[in-house]
Amino acid sequence: MSVNDSLVPPLEAHRFDENALQEYLGPKLEGFSAGMRVMQFQGGQSNPTFLLEAGSKRYVLRKKPPGKLLPSAHMIEREYKVIAALNGTDVPVPTAHLLCEDADIIGTPFYVMDFVDGRVYAEPHLRSAPREERPAIFESMVDTLARLHNVDWQAVGLADFGKPENYVARQIKRWSQQYEASKTEEMPAMESLMRWLPDNIPDQDETGIAHGDFRHGNLMLHPERTEVVAVLDWELSTLGHPLADLAYFCLPYHLPASEKGAKGLVGLDFAAENIPSEEDVLAAYCKRSGRDGIPNWNFFLAFSLFRLAAILQGVYARALAGNASNADALQVGKRAGLLAQVGWDLAQRN
Repeated sequence: MSVNDSLVPPLEAHRFDENALQEYLGPKLEGFSAGMRVMQFQGGQSNPTFLLEAGSKRYVLRKKPPGKLLPSAHMIEREYKVIAALNGTDVPVPTAHLLCEDADIIGTPFYVMDFVDGRVYAEPHLRSAPREERPAIFESMVDTLARLHNVDWQAVGLADFGKPENYVARQIKRWSQQYEASKTEEMPAMESLMRWLPDNIPDQDETGIAHGDFRHGNLMLHPERTEVVAVLDWELSTLGHPLADLAYFCLPYHLPASEKGAKGLVGLDFAAENIPSEEDVLAAYCKRSGRDGIPNWNFFLAFSLFRLAAILQGVYARALAGNASNADALQVGKRAGLLAQVGWDLAQRN
């Protein structure tokens, strides 16, 4: 799918003073001209994202959503910091231009970066991509993840981007709190995971730049070639355990393809679809990151499913409150129970 296919007029809940924005950006962005046009991207569930067109220039603006927000959520300031830090590395990210923390301009803080043209395939089976390109697309995605994890986070100025140890334990605590804050009904599998995960954290700890939402839908491919040209949506990034990112990317291998919206691969014939297996992905990641294996794999899968279930529960709660950033957020949020159950099943096989 071309990124242009996901553009819609700004949703009513996310409209802002476009004239105020144009007056603010004019002196700050070289070549920015009058007559700015604003469209909103669909697909993300958290921070509203907009395309700005001003003359021949195109930019992307990401902002916090309106309304009361959960503690520590929607940290667009952190997104801007990590993108700016990675601009000088071999990790493909858009060029970051400015961060505005003054909520008086358009109602919430925001940042602006370059628009990058390309293709986004949100579904991991890649059926809308040419069949012959699918293995190479997966290969580029795995290579990009390994590149990110190989970045010297201290050398690029991210030593203060998060605590360099105990990421998993802190994430379990954080997302347990977020889940409780957005809970709307009983979810036994989620409760079980919140008890099991803290007692089963692997002893071996590692630190790298963790994207936090590394999936097909956040990876933009070149319009004509198979390489990733931009990693998007850094809201959940921090210093963390690299295997958490890898497990998150591999979640489709544990979710049903038959469940609408789950974006799963279970039940598909990988050879017929010409996509790699989970074993192929893990082997490719090990080769590119210099590892000789992936220990405690089921733990990291269960952890990632728990975390995503908590995130989707927040999406659901925001949808009920009327300020989610995507029109289908109600349906997306209802999938939290499925994720929690799959995570608990994996935990019991750890």
